[in-house]
Amino acid sequence: MTDTSPSTMTMASAINAGLRAAMERDPKVLLMGEDIGALGGVFRVTDGLHKDFGESRVMDTPLAESGIVGTAIGLAMRDYRSVIEIQFDGFIFPAYDQITTQLAKMHYRSRGNITLPIVIRVPFAGGIGAVEHHSESPEALFAHTAGLRIVSPASPQDAYDMIQQAIACPDPVLFMEPKARYWDKGEVDTSLVLDKLSDADATAALGRARVARTGEDVTLVAYGPTMRIALQAADVAASEGTSVEVIDLRSLSPLDSATVIRSAKKTGRAVVVHEAPTAYGAGAELSARITEEAFFHMEAPVLRVGGFHTPYPASKFEHDYLPSLDRVLDAIDRVMTH
Repeated sequence: MTDTSPSTMTMASAINAGLRAAMERDPKVLLMGEDIGALGGVFRVTDGLHKDFGESRVMDTPLAESGIVGTAIGLAMRDYRSVIEIQFDGFIFPAYDQITTQLAKMHYRSRGNITLPIVIRVPFAGGIGAVEHHSESPEALFAHTAGLRIVSPASPQDAYDMIQQAIACPDPVLFMEPKARYWDKGEVDTSLVLDKLSDADATAALGRARVARTGEDVTLVAYGPTMRIALQAADVAASEGTSVEVIDLRSLSPLDSATVIRSAKKTGRAVVVHEAPTAYGAGAELSARITEEAFFHMEAPVLRVGGFHTPYPASKFEHDYLPSLDRVLDAIDRVMTH
């Protein structure tokens, strides 16, 4: 009998365990990507799966991102569920055409006759001192495209649950993994997602935001890589007498607007934090929605804290580029003074 008691895992190990659970349940779940086989991936997220499931289900691919996505689309038309890994966020762009013009539109174009249950795993964002093209935040480019789901876990437990929900979902899912959080540890209850999820259950679960911390004065919205800084900011603000409610979006597309709006109406103030540039990003979309739906409840404009509208800098400058604790606290102070 399998031991399903909670255990401490890194986020990388939790994704590995979630992939393993999905593959054990469904023999049509396949993994594909560059170096994910015997090597176990650059970040070792797929470590051991090639040995246990064989090369017919865990496949090393050529360095051809467009070809990887195109192959997954063909397999999906034959009822397979492919989980493909883009080795680094900056290398997803050769596959942009396949993702936005084929993967995102095939269900609509076929009037619902074709579904493409494909998961694209993308190690994304910064904080690891990587070289050029290895620390990008392209999520808004894909969230703008109808037909794709964009999700990002912020804890090992969510990583374990959400990768299985994504695989069970009938829609294509970009699973954005905050690479600087791969080694964060947390308790994971592996009994939560064991039975085969229905399409409806998986789809609903993937789209829900989470209130990570309750508060009364300010709503702080974050996801994936910035959840750690958001919770730290809430702790510091509390020590200075400001009660911050922290929302973990989990899903960027679709957005769980109801949870965010409900919180913003309660607190009357909101700050959105993400690593991607603030210009034209997820924070802009959230700011617009809060303004449209909660305008008469707000005591101050919605503020955004994010990366600057420049190419991602050299690694020694990335901590000047990324949202810092001081920048988040400054935004909280500014909305509190209105």
